[in-house]
Amino acid sequence: MSRPAGGHIVNRVLSIRGGAVAALALAMGCGGEGEIQQPTPLYGEIPIEYPLQLWDQDREGETLLRVRVTDTGDVDSIEVVESAGEPAFDSAAVAGARELRFRPARRNGKRIEVWAKVPVHFSKKPRPDTLGGMSSGG
Repeated sequence: MSRPAGGHIVNRVLSIRGGAVAALALAMGCGGEGEIQQPTPLYGEIPIEYPLQLWDQDREGETLLRVRVTDTGDVDSIEVVESAGEPAFDSAAVAGARELRFRPARRNGKRIEVWAKVPVHFSKKPRPDTLGGMSSGG
């Protein structure tokens, strides 16, 4: 949490909970030798810091990452596939993706290494898939 000049407390931590799961399904959907059981995130939310300067400027964007999930469920390589157009967004997305942990993908019962695409959305508006526990205020 941070306190901007206006004095209101705001939360600048993003969640890629829904986006990561959907992207993995798309990235793993194309077959190969045997059916692949997709990797699944081990944690519901991964905090990614929204760059403060861009938050204060009301800047938004999306960085599309490609991550390699090892056969132990760690992320060992990260590539920026599509930049948000702001280096600070891309850097924050990569830093957050390093913290991702997965139940490994499997093919024919054996753990395998796979690449998956993960979109990271930087927006001050709540995403529909992150509103579950929030109540509407008026």
